[in-house]
Amino acid sequence: MTIKYEWRGDFDNAALDALHADGFGPPVAETDWRERLERYSLGWVCANEDGALVGFVNVAWDGGVHAFLLDTVVAQRLQARGIGTALVATAAREARAAKCQWLHADFEAHLRSFYFDACGFRETTAGLIAL
Repeated sequence: MTIKYEWRGDFDNAALDALHADGFGPPVAETDWRERLERYSLGWVCANEDGALVGFVNVAWDGGVHAFLLDTVVAQRLQARGIGTALVATAAREARAAKCQWLHADFEAHLRSFYFDACGFRETTAGLIAL
C-alpha cells in the first residue's frame, strides 16, 4: 500500500462525497467541496492510493494564527493504518508554514486516543453551543 499525501491536492467532488459517506455514514451529499474549501480554508490534505481518494482533512482558519481541523476521514477499509495520523501531521506542518500558532480539533469521545495519543493534541478547556 502506497499512500500519497498532498497539501491542497486535487479531488473530485463526488469522490469526496463518497469518502464522507463511507467514513461518517450515509447519505451521500452533493457538496461543492471545491468552492467551499477555496472560500473558507487555509488548505486541505488528500490521501490517495493509486489515484483513488482514501483520506482527507480540511484545515479551516481565522485568517490569522488559528487553524481548525474539520472532516478528518479515512476510508473504512484503510482505517487504523496511520493514514489519519499522516493527514493530521501534514495539516499541522502546512498550518505552521502558514504562520499559524494553534491547531484546534474537536471530536467525539471515541476519537480521543487518535487525537491525543496518535496525533499529539493536548487537552484544553473549550466551550461549545449546539445551534
